[in-house]
Parts: sequence; structure tokens; C-alpha cells
Amino acid sequence: MDDKRHLDKVSAAGLLVALGIIYGDIGTSPLYVLRAVVGTDQPIQEDIVRGALSCIFWTITLQTTIKYVILVLRADNRGEGGTFALYALVRRHARWLTIPAIIGGSALLADSIITPPISVSSAIEGLRILYPDIPTVPIVLGILAFLFLIQTFGTSVVGTAFGPIMLLWFTMLGTLGVLAIADDLSILQSVNPYYVYHFLTDYPGAFWLLGAVFLSTTGAEALYADMGHTGRGNIRISWVFVKACLLLNYFGQGAFVESLAGQPLGERNPFYGLMPEWFLFAGIVIATMATVIASQAMITGAFTLISEAIRLNFWPKVRLRYPTNKKGQLYVPSINWLLFAGCVGVVLYFQESSRMEAAYGLAITLTMLMTTILFSYYMYSHKYNAWFVMLFLVFYLLVETSFLIANLAKFTHGGWVSVLIAGIMAGIMIIWLNANKIKLRLTEYVKIDQYIQPFKELSRDISIPKYATHLVFMSNAARAAEIESKVIYSIFQKRPKRADIYWFIHVDTTDDPYTMEYKVNTIAPDDVYKVTFRLGFRIEQRINLFFRRVIEDMVKNKEVDITSRYESLSRQNVIGDFRFVVLEKFLSFENDLPLRERIVMDVYFFVKNFTTPEDRWFGLDSSAVKIEKVPLVIRPVENVKLKRIDT
Repeated sequence: MDDKRHLDKVSAAGLLVALGIIYGDIGTSPLYVLRAVVGTDQPIQEDIVRGALSCIFWTITLQTTIKYVILVLRADNRGEGGTFALYALVRRHARWLTIPAIIGGSALLADSIITPPISVSSAIEGLRILYPDIPTVPIVLGILAFLFLIQTFGTSVVGTAFGPIMLLWFTMLGTLGVLAIADDLSILQSVNPYYVYHFLTDYPGAFWLLGAVFLSTTGAEALYADMGHTGRGNIRISWVFVKACLLLNYFGQGAFVESLAGQPLGERNPFYGLMPEWFLFAGIVIATMATVIASQAMITGAFTLISEAIRLNFWPKVRLRYPTNKKGQLYVPSINWLLFAGCVGVVLYFQESSRMEAAYGLAITLTMLMTTILFSYYMYSHKYNAWFVMLFLVFYLLVETSFLIANLAKFTHGGWVSVLIAGIMAGIMIIWLNANKIKLRLTEYVKIDQYIQPFKELSRDISIPKYATHLVFMSNAARAAEIESKVIYSIFQKRPKRADIYWFIHVDTTDDPYTMEYKVNTIAPDDVYKVTFRLGFRIEQRINLFFRRVIEDMVKNKEVDITSRYESLSRQNVIGDFRFVVLEKFLSFENDLPLRERIVMDVYFFVKNFTTPEDRWFGLDSSAVKIEKVPLVIRPVENVKLKRIDT
């Protein structure tokens, strides 16, 4: 209940942060959407303009307001949103939901690479109105570099800094729109859905323009993904203001474009056409700042997505940082620079924002489709009215499939770029998921209790040098009574490891993002213990710190004596040393893998070389950690035909 109240809490600071980090993408769409729909070569017709405006109005209303702000935001996982948070809520009900989760997550990551270049480029190119020969690509790259550099300070700092700028931006959008609408109030008739019907049925090729219309709602998925950064209440309240300003500006642009009836739009941008000449430079500067911020929603959404993907075994273990103490805010260095490299590549390849439009929107349409499937199943599993669930599923599948088909027309003109990026991301997720399943299937477990006597005997065997007072093994065995056979091999055979007390630690990642629980199983008092941590998928795994707290609690409750058992040290009550052992698997040559599994495991171990080591991932003190490599033997080769010959 406390989490629910916190999630729905509204504050002035929260609203400002929401403006700064959530609405950048959808908030800067007026820069290019109407121009993309109306086109630049054909003479302008009033019916086309009003049909386009009506399509934009109903797309924003149906997709962003009804689907996301009203409905999908209800599906929070302890305050967290996004594709994987939604998947975590429903995955126990149906295993096939992994497919839409991976498609949706990878497509959103692809969109995170396309959004910053098109947003920043579209604004910077406005400078050509004043300076026709200005080179825009170096400026765009410089701005993107600045944006990704400041991510290290955290979304709270970024949101607070960007919030006032976005407030100014939306106020400017609404004001310019009102001034233009005042000259032609009849433009407001475009709200009538009849214009949508007339546009799609009477205008040749109108259906394929839905791909451009869809650009007006592309930031809706980021809005859901960033819920953990600002809270649901702040999003819903601020959206009322944001939507009003967006629609006023779109209708204002429509009034301006209608005034050009019979002429082609040419190089004119309807957005800048609303500005008086004296305000043009200031307007371009504000637009440039807003489009820089437009990238923020996608970047923070990508950070959230990756952190969740790691806990769900969809992504390699990479370093996560928490720049602030505020719940839900994080920074992922590797993803930050991966996105930056992708953005640079997109800018250098396409050069112009008009060319990027073909790559933009296709990936996010896939994400929205997958969210529709996942959310429908969420409603079904949470006992929503069956007819309502069916209506929601059918309606939004029809709408979003139409947008997807329209966007596919852009495939050969650049849409393949976003599909390629999404495909690479999905490939990594699929390989990581399958590799973990293969490892889990082939890992052998044994009962710990059958080794209690050997543990005691080894602990008291003074002929073997003591390895550590407390020897701690990280274990993947979920059952309290079991341990991997590789651990037993490491203790008794590889190099006998004598210790006073043996500890085995297992980390269980829960679907609840912020669970922090543990339980202790006493296998043999003062000899063998197993500690199981239950940590949410958004909790940083600081096992060194958590284990220390467990030991403190056990000592306080007189469950264990951690004093050194060396006589001289015991008399002085010196605490014994703790040493962690992490078993790191590698693919052995002694295997006979099927081709598919061999490829999966080869790629898995290759990528793993570039990821965070296990000891750093678990937050262990490197001075007290031993990394021990063990072979992952899969289907050992049998019947080796080796013949002995006489010398």
C-alpha cells in the first residue's frame, strides 16, 4: 500500500522531473510530423490537412492517452514500468510470453538509438533558415556527446535541470498554436473522426501515410518505461498539460498549412512557420534544447530496460550504477556508450533528419504491439472483464498492425536499419536466455547433508594447510539442501580447502523489483551453512555488504561463533578471515554439442569475456575473492577409439 501511495503521489518537483525526462520524444514530434504527412512536393489540399490533423488527434488520444496513460500505467511492478516489468508480472502464467517480451524489449532499444539523432537533427537543421550553409552534422554529434556525458549524474539531476526547459518548450508550443488557431477557428473541426474516414478512403495512398502519423505517438512507450523514475501520478497529471500543448500546436500548424492551399510546402517547416520573424532565432534555440532533451526519455528507458533484462537472464551482466539514493534511478555505463556509438553511426549514415524518418517508428510499432499482447494477458490473469480484454486486444492489434504495415513501406528506405539493430539486440537476448537454460540443465547437484562428515573431518585435518577460517562459495543451487557437484570437487579434490566453517550463498532474483530478504539453513551447526538471498530484479547485488549483515544478525542471535579457532587468536577474540570462491565456467573441449547449442555457447562465452566479472557483479571484495575456473562439460565424447601399439 505504501508503494501504491508513493507511486500515485503528485508533487511540483515530480511534475518538473517528469517534464524533463519523459516527454522529450513525444513532445518534439511537432517539429516533423505534419510536414512528413502532408509532404513537400504535392499542392496542399484542405481535406488532406484536416484528415492528417484528425489522424494525429485520434492517434495521440487512442494510443497515448487511453492505452498508456489510463490503462497500461496500471500494470506497475512495485512502481516499475516497461516491457520487462510487465513481463515479470505475467511470465509465471505462460512461458510463450517470453517471445513478445524479447521482441518488445529489443525494438525499444533499437528506437533508443534512432530517437536522439532524428530529434536533435530536426532542430539543428532549423538553423538553415538563418544560416543556409551551416554544417549541421558536427553540431549534432557535439550535442549528442554532451547529452550522453551528463547521464552519469543520474536522471534526478538531469530531470531537474531539463524540467524548466521543457516547461518553457510546451508553453511555447501551446502559445504559438493558439495564436495561429485564432486566425482560423474552423481548423478545430478536424477533431471530428469523419475526417479520418474521409482521409483514408478518398485520398490515394493515405494508408501509407499512417507511418508518418504514427510518429506523433512514438514517445508513449518511453512514458511507460520511465514510470519508475517519476511515478504514475506525476505522469498522469503532467500529461494533461503536455497533450493540450501538443494538440494546440498541431492545429496551429494545420491552420498555417491551410493558408498555403494550392502551393507545395517545399522547404518550409510548418513548425517554424508559426513563429514571427523576430522570434525565430529564440524559437530555434528553444527547439534545439528541447530536442536534446527528447533523447532523455529513451536513454533512461533503455537503462531501466537493461537492468530488468539482466535480472531476467535476457542480457549479459554489465555494471549498474545508482547515482542517487532515489528509488528507480540508475545509470548503465556500457549501454550509455553503446547507445552513443549507435547514434553517431546513424547520424553519419543518414546525414539528414528527413532521411532518418524512414528508420524511425518501425521498431517502436513492434514494441507497442508486444505491449498490447503482454498487457492483455496481464488483464486476463488479473480477472478483468473478459469482454473488455478481448475488445482491447482486438482493437489495438488492428490499429497497431495497420501502423506496422504502413511503416514497412519505409523498410528499403532506411527502415532496415532499425530492424537490423532490433535483430541484433534480440539475438543477444535469445542467446543469453538459451545459454542459461543449457547451463542450468547440465549442472549437476548433490545433497549437502551427505557430505557433512567429510566437511567436519576436513575442517579438523591439521595435515592440510588452512585455506580460510570462513570459506564462502557462491552457488546456483536454488534448493536449500543442494549444492553443485563442482563445488564439492573444488573443496575436496581440486585443491583440498580446509576451513573452520563452510558457507554457501545462493541469490534468488524475484519478480518483485525491490525484495530484500534472506534465509539461513543450518546444515551442521558451526560447520556448514547455506544462506539464500531473495533480491528484487532492481536491487544491486552487493553480496559482500549483505552477507556481513547476515553474519552480524547470526552472531547477535548466538547462532554461530565467528571467532578464529587458532588458540592464540581465539584468546584475543579475533574474528576469523572470510574468503569467497566464485566458480567461473568455461566451455571445455570435451563435448559433443549439437550445432545449434555449440553456436549458442560459443557466442555466450565470447560475449561474456567483455562483461562484468562474477565477483564484481556480486559486489564482492576483490582482495578476498578467489576466481576458480571449472569446465562446463556438455555431453562428453564417448567411445574414444585409441589404440596402444608396442614399442
